[in-house]
Amino acid sequence: MKAIFSLLMVLALVVIATVGAGAAKMQTIFAYCIPGTAFVIFLVGFVCKIISWAKSPVPFRIPTTGGQQQSLDWIPQNKWDNPSTGPQTFMRMVLEVLTFRSLFRNTKVVLKHDDGKNPIVAYVSAKWLWLFAILFHYGFLIVAVRHLRLFLQPVPAPLAFLDWSDSVLQILTPAIYISDLLLLTGLTMLLARRFIDAKVRYISLVNDYFPLFLILAIALSGVYMRYIVKVDVMSIKDVAMGLATFNFKVPAGVDVSFFVHIFLVSTLLVYFPFSKLMHMGGVFLSPTRNMPNDTRMVHYENVWNNPAIKPHSYEAYEDDFREPMFEAGLPLDKSPEDAA
Repeated sequence: MKAIFSLLMVLALVVIATVGAGAAKMQTIFAYCIPGTAFVIFLVGFVCKIISWAKSPVPFRIPTTGGQQQSLDWIPQNKWDNPSTGPQTFMRMVLEVLTFRSLFRNTKVVLKHDDGKNPIVAYVSAKWLWLFAILFHYGFLIVAVRHLRLFLQPVPAPLAFLDWSDSVLQILTPAIYISDLLLLTGLTMLLARRFIDAKVRYISLVNDYFPLFLILAIALSGVYMRYIVKVDVMSIKDVAMGLATFNFKVPAGVDVSFFVHIFLVSTLLVYFPFSKLMHMGGVFLSPTRNMPNDTRMVHYENVWNNPAIKPHSYEAYEDDFREPMFEAGLPLDKSPEDAA
């Protein structure tokens, strides 16, 4: 039901854009007003969220660990999964951001049976989830970076090379982008996982399905524009350059599918800072990742400790509230008679 509701919301967005952009007078709104407003909301929301997280106090070390910490000299330390210095922590963050190292170590619990048919709990590797995530994230990244060529004139050499290398497979006309295949494959597998795996399906919410369906709709609308309708790329670039230079004009002959595509992208931009997609920026501020595990080497004192605030032991707490606790039937170390 949650998946159906999410799918219906995305379909409703497609219908809104199709109907709205069908009117010539509304095309300027869908081409410039909505994307511009969405970008501002995305930028302000992203920055505010990052500032909010950066201001959150972390008074002590809470890194997650996945290996042997620094100990005796003759015990090998797992420096990347249990770092104890700044450079080691930096390397851990690099591996986490670029290769999803923690997800690569992902395991799942299964119930097996021995020869006597006795159930045994076992942990098995689940590298397929890491593979789907890598395909999706890198496919999405390449697609997003490649689209920057629409907003720049002349196109920088690195972007031109990226566009050429991404379309090096001259299979059809226009050439198929490898990143499109990676994005659609990874996205489809991640979405299928939420339908096939009963445990994942049980805990999935609308905010799990909606971004997947939304990004899938964006990808499919882009594929439709390029390979089926074969829109005029130069007309699309005129709109993109108009957004970048504030020279708003809608070229004639732009297919409605473009307005659907850009409306879905605008929805994603607005949704992004307020959703779980913010892990893109949050991973850099996660204290479970960006802190070294050096609690055995450095003594930390809580700077919030106020010497004027005296500790209040449970014994003192019971002395203060013994009668109400006794009347409420709560267990006591000392009954009122013993305390007397």
